[in-house]
Amino acid sequence: MDANHSPSRRRRHETSPVGPELIELLEVLWERGREVSYPPVSASQLRVLYSLDREEGINLRTLGELLGSAPPSVSRLCDRLEALGFVRRLPSQVSRRELELHLTGHGRAYLQELRERRDTSLLEVIAAMKPSARSALLAGLAGFRNALDETGHAPGVRPAGDARTA
Repeated sequence: MDANHSPSRRRRHETSPVGPELIELLEVLWERGREVSYPPVSASQLRVLYSLDREEGINLRTLGELLGSAPPSVSRLCDRLEALGFVRRLPSQVSRRELELHLTGHGRAYLQELRERRDTSLLEVIAAMKPSARSALLAGLAGFRNALDETGHAPGVRPAGDARTA
């Protein structure tokens, strides 16, 4: 098969007319959700909170891998979140040399309140859509998620060795 006609190249060519517009609209949707402010935490600290919400009890090394961040940066983020009362470090039940990271009740309440504000903001826009447009959006986003699953890429996950500061 000619390299110019490989399946992945063909798929890219088929999506090219709508790809840029779709990406732009997804960015608008994403930004609308982010318009809800999240003081007193930074965007990086918020990523830590979401990660701990999904992966309760992980250690700093695992959190760093999830975030694609260097250990010192992750430690500083957790220091700040601990000072805010959102995170606590507890001795690991598996290894005395490790600490587990846990959300506090205050941290969970913060995430819940933030999610409620974001939901309200986005649901206002969704409610203004025609029912057929809502159905199309749902079908399209479900297809996007399925494609992500098929390609093996998860949002926010970087290839190994691509550590960044948080």
